[in-house]
Amino acid sequence: MKTVKTTIVSISILAFSFSSAISQTTPLFNGKDLTGWHADVPDMDDDPDAKMPFIVRDGMLVSLGSPGGHLITDNVYMDYKLEVDYRFAGKPGNCGVLVHASTPRALYKMFPKSMEVQMMHENAGDFWCIVEDISVPDMEQRRGPKEEWGITEGKKRRIINLTDGSENPVGEWNTMVIECLGSEIKVWVNGDMVNHGYDCTARKGQIAVQAEGSEVEFRKIELTPIR
Repeated sequence: MKTVKTTIVSISILAFSFSSAISQTTPLFNGKDLTGWHADVPDMDDDPDAKMPFIVRDGMLVSLGSPGGHLITDNVYMDYKLEVDYRFAGKPGNCGVLVHASTPRALYKMFPKSMEVQMMHENAGDFWCIVEDISVPDMEQRRGPKEEWGITEGKKRRIINLTDGSENPVGEWNTMVIECLGSEIKVWVNGDMVNHGYDCTARKGQIAVQAEGSEVEFRKIELTPIR
């Protein structure tokens, strides 16, 4: 009986630990309002009539695409898995999720210092270096000539993803998973690993979504800590 009790206690502890891990998953978007986020939209600095490009509609977070800017978490995060469900409901478009975001308007007086995970239709999973940097295998093949690499205006900041055909058709939902752990960033789109970078120059920061010319709907943005 002693052995049986010990086994039951061990199973109970494991179950409790597993339950606790699951409960750590946190929705960054609550489905009702923009609590926990703030917008940085340059056009709104001096124009009181400028339209806020981020709204909540039918329980979804919607980036209207214009004017350009970013919706940024109030909190800073490190070592996590981020799961995002998104779609271009009307026509193919452009958007991105930024991780390790910090200094506002560090690039083109618009983009915060960060690593962008591209969501542009047919390019989901590309990395764009925004005053931060990252390495991948086959770097010259995927980024271009080494002498042209850079992290500021005019440099080759794009690192092409690993797959074609991972996205669903326009109008259907896509699931993007971004894992940030230490200096590595891994990205999956609809279950396919589409990018894996290492030696990232940032390991923590805010998370942001873009208004970049296209309407995009988000029905889920959830974060699960790792470690």
